[in-house]
Amino acid sequence: MSDEYSLIRIDRDGPIVEVVLNRPEKLNTMPVAFFYEIERAFKEIDRDQDVRVAIVRAEGKLFTAGLDLKDAMGTIVGGDSSSSDAVRNLQIYDTIRRLQDCFTAIEKCRKPVIAAVHGKCIGGGVDLTTACDIRLCSADASFSIYETKIAIVADVGTLQRITAVVGKGMAREMALTGKFIDAERALRSGLVNEVYTDADELLEGAREMAREIADNSPLAVQGTKVVLNYSDEHSVDEGLEYVAQWNSSFFRTNDVTEAVQAFLEKRKPEFKGN
Repeated sequence: MSDEYSLIRIDRDGPIVEVVLNRPEKLNTMPVAFFYEIERAFKEIDRDQDVRVAIVRAEGKLFTAGLDLKDAMGTIVGGDSSSSDAVRNLQIYDTIRRLQDCFTAIEKCRKPVIAAVHGKCIGGGVDLTTACDIRLCSADASFSIYETKIAIVADVGTLQRITAVVGKGMAREMALTGKFIDAERALRSGLVNEVYTDADELLEGAREMAREIADNSPLAVQGTKVVLNYSDEHSVDEGLEYVAQWNSSFFRTNDVTEAVQAFLEKRKPEFKGN
């Protein structure tokens, strides 16, 4: 994988990759360039056959303070002042759509993605984490769909994904008030799967879960994520048809043979992803 990142860092431990928000001196705020780095990283993770799981975490005292407003005003809202309002509005639209694609790359990545959140997770941080498959947090974590408090509508994926995660009432309360939801309530609502005592315990918990996933057949894990994503957007019958087609194409793998052999020999299987 490429090491040419300035706003994130890629740490690797065998089949597990950690995508680290690495701007702690700026509270991990997100300039426009950050979105493009995230997109590139997850497209590389998706293509890398040696990667089985990804963790998203952050350096510093919090996960992220959200969008870098100064950068956004110049990059997104700026533009050629000589252009008409219509042209400048179209440029804003095109930029928003590109930024949406950047976080959608996390969702579309075939490798499972675990978000490990400590401290505050504000605005764009919720956009990012709701695109992940699993969210874990430390006891000091809190989450805010903060955009209504700065007079904008969240537009990079939160409003499209969070209702399926926490339910309609909770999603609307968070989105309309902009209030911070603490770790305990995040757990009760399903926004996170588990709460850990502190950031160190959180990271170890995320890594342990990643190792558990990585021990499974990568073809089966990736196929499961693809089928889950498809089923989220289609009827039950369509989802059943899709998984039947998927398994009829991928059932006869060496990993399946290894799973059966390991069961008969009463040992742990060693999956190769072929």
